[in-house]
Amino acid sequence: MMWEELGISGGTAIIILVALYFIIKWAVKNGTIEAYEKITGNKVKDDIDEFFQKEAAEKENKETQ
Repeated sequence: MMWEELGISGGTAIIILVALYFIIKWAVKNGTIEAYEKITGNKVKDDIDEFFQKEAAEKENKETQ
């Protein structure tokens, strides 16, 4: 097999392919979001932004009570 000629075992090849899949998926997602924001002028919020906003609001509510 081609991997063996390169000195890479099958398990290592699978790990590399899976890592490449997630890196490319992440890059495409970020590129799409960036292009959408430039075209529309709207900022896209992700789950982390919403989580921190809820946490800050809860903290503010506790301080005011």
